[in-house]
Amino acid sequence: MSISDWPVAERPRERLLGQGASALSDAELLAIFLRVGVRGKSAVDLARDLIGRFGTLSRLFSASLDELSAVPGVGPAKYVQLQAVLEMARRSLGQEMQQVTVFSSPGAVRDYLRLHLASLRHEVFFALWLDAQNRLMAAEELFSGTLTQTSVYPREVVKTALARNAAAVILAHNHPSGVAEPSSADTSLTHELKRALALVDVRVLDHFIVAGNAPPLSFAERGLL
Repeated sequence: MSISDWPVAERPRERLLGQGASALSDAELLAIFLRVGVRGKSAVDLARDLIGRFGTLSRLFSASLDELSAVPGVGPAKYVQLQAVLEMARRSLGQEMQQVTVFSSPGAVRDYLRLHLASLRHEVFFALWLDAQNRLMAAEELFSGTLTQTSVYPREVVKTALARNAAAVILAHNHPSGVAEPSSADTSLTHELKRALALVDVRVLDHFIVAGNAPPLSFAERGLL
């Protein structure tokens, strides 16, 4: 049965209009994006297949073109649309943080980092460079590594801070394992970077660990900064 044959109150688009996007399941939201299914399957059925194949929306979003195209009914056009939607979400959050201080929008900071880092399958080290009013000036990946580790060089971080003319920074890295707990190496590196950046009057406001769909872990909130 196609979605057009469902009772109106059960159709994803009508439910979103009546109850809001938060009322829909992951599969229903994805079905609205897909718009149509394939022979023998509605868009919701296809969405459920995709989530079942990749496990989570995060893994689906990080899938390569080849991985996504391996699913019947999903090809390059859907991959391009999905990447465009994700990039618009990243830019929207980035623009929000440029207009307000990061302390007045902590949820946006966490959401922004999750969109950039949560689905990656290798470790990266990331920086949000801030001005004197703690507004976002630039966001960039500084180092990239393997599944389990990334080499971070304090001297290069300091050079980048000076090039950006930053007054403060929020550091972040991801744990592809899905476990957000900081290691002793994470803590030592944070302290080393804080000392190095203090020499050039750049404040380290926080260091986040992003792991899967859980809220990013904050070193500042843990008292580790």
